[in-house]
Amino acid sequence: MPLIILDDPDSTLSMLRESVAGMAARTDPAAVMRRRRSAGADLDAEVWKKMAQAGWLGLSLPEDLGGAGLGLAELAVLSESLGRALVTEPFAMLSVFPGALLAALEPSDTVRDLAEGIASGARIVPVLWQDARGRCQPLQLSPEGVLGGEAHLVSGGTSATAFLVLAQQGDTRVLLRVRAGGEGVRVHQRPGIDAATLSNVAFQGVAVAAGDILAQGPAVEGAFDHAIRMTRLALAAELAGLGARALELTVDYTRERVQFGKSIASFQAIQHRLVDMWADSEFACAAVANAVEAGKNGPGPALSLAVLAAKARAGEAATSITRRAVHLHGAMGFTDQSNIGLYLKRAIALNATLGQPEEMRLAFLDVENAA
Repeated sequence: MPLIILDDPDSTLSMLRESVAGMAARTDPAAVMRRRRSAGADLDAEVWKKMAQAGWLGLSLPEDLGGAGLGLAELAVLSESLGRALVTEPFAMLSVFPGALLAALEPSDTVRDLAEGIASGARIVPVLWQDARGRCQPLQLSPEGVLGGEAHLVSGGTSATAFLVLAQQGDTRVLLRVRAGGEGVRVHQRPGIDAATLSNVAFQGVAVAAGDILAQGPAVEGAFDHAIRMTRLALAAELAGLGARALELTVDYTRERVQFGKSIASFQAIQHRLVDMWADSEFACAAVANAVEAGKNGPGPALSLAVLAAKARAGEAATSITRRAVHLHGAMGFTDQSNIGLYLKRAIALNATLGQPEEMRLAFLDVENAA
């Protein structure tokens, strides 16, 4: 079945896959997803703790920031494995995104403290920078250092210990650390389609100390470009894993399901659908592998193009595969008791995160024309 194929000379990638599979066998991620949905929680603290203990949350952080200092190949395989296992804790948005953002900044005691906390699982640090449609929208920081405004589509808003906030101060972009739960900070949570609840976070008259300004000017834009690129790669890999696993489950089901005295997998019409799903999954895995390969030459237009292509391809493939998987499971595929529907919901949510396929293609053209 489809898999992201990468060089693995020291078996690190194989060990990562086995690590995720082992944790999934012990925790039953589908059951965790249902529990979170019932409780209205934005993450499962026990699962998040296990992910931290396994070293996953600090996988791509530099060693001097408390991480493992591993590369794009390890990030892609870990994310793919989380997708296959249906681990729905917001790894990309609460580990990869803030971790990559901090790693791109000049090191300071505050940066180091936040990064080490993310890696250990002790700190939940969402990034606040989007409006309700997912576009970049900095909050406002007055010349006196008072923060106001509202951010949308925030993962982990109610569990947050601090926020990384993109703000505008006059003509300058600034990145701030704002502690959660303080006066003037309001969090409103709403359910997401896949049980990964999202929040709106509003600030009114929140004073920001000079020591909480982590970066200003061009350094902020460069850090965000890097963080978004890394996170899109992680999302693409997770989507590729979701699609591949949904295909496997569907193949198994069609072999077991009998009609007219035959397995429905023997019907030509079913075989055609499965082949189409297999092709979509293979292309998604190949697109992610291509992005990892492009990253070996460092940041640049080639990597940006490859990541955008991977996110578009994997997102479209995962949603298409999981929709067809639900259809091929018949009436039971539409029930909440069937895990295949959870794969579809997760694919829809991740596909929309940091840009739908059409947005990725338009961004691809912009980067290509600018190169």
